[in-house]
Amino acid sequence: MARQQERARRTRAAIIRSAAVEFGKSGYAAASLNRILEGSRATKGAMYFHFDSKEDLARAVLEAAVDRYRTSTERWLTRTDLGPLDVLHGMIDEIALRLENDIIIQAEFRLIIEPEFYRDIQAGGGRILGRAIRQLAVKATEHKQLRPDADPDRFTRTLAAALAGQRYIADVLTGPADLRARFAEALEVIVDATATPEWTEEFRRIGWRVSARLEDLNLGL
Repeated sequence: MARQQERARRTRAAIIRSAAVEFGKSGYAAASLNRILEGSRATKGAMYFHFDSKEDLARAVLEAAVDRYRTSTERWLTRTDLGPLDVLHGMIDEIALRLENDIIIQAEFRLIIEPEFYRDIQAGGGRILGRAIRQLAVKATEHKQLRPDADPDRFTRTLAAALAGQRYIADVLTGPADLRARFAEALEVIVDATATPEWTEEFRRIGWRVSARLEDLNLGL
């Protein structure tokens, strides 16, 4: 029984990964179930055992992406060896790293801009990231890294929009875009407008204290 359950889990994971590749390349409407099956090496019967439809499969990809966002943000939020803004930089750097290397996160970004999944934006990875950004903005004010008049909601909205904009722009540029550099640039512009002089002076001397590492990410299911 345990062996059968493990085989079923691996089959389901393989189908989700193949679906993420297909949705990331083709979008939802043009995605082919046959190509998903070929990529997963699963049978049609196995696919319909785990998923009722292409939409059901897409939602499984979205759920997997939410788990990725939750894992990333929670790991950074538990760091006690760094100040809030360095934690924020590390967390955003990791999201950029995932957008460059994680097929699940890449597929989620492609799916949520399709009409069938507009409503999923409110419950998706962006919402998890936004909550984490706001939490760190509040902490940064308490630690006197951001000025007392810095509005955490305004900070969060502006940064979240800047990151999304950088990701969209990367799609229309010719050649690969360095999302990590672009995300850091967006963060630095917004922080520079709201940071205390003391933090700014220290940052100009030291820079960011930590960055994300690809080897720390679990890209499997």
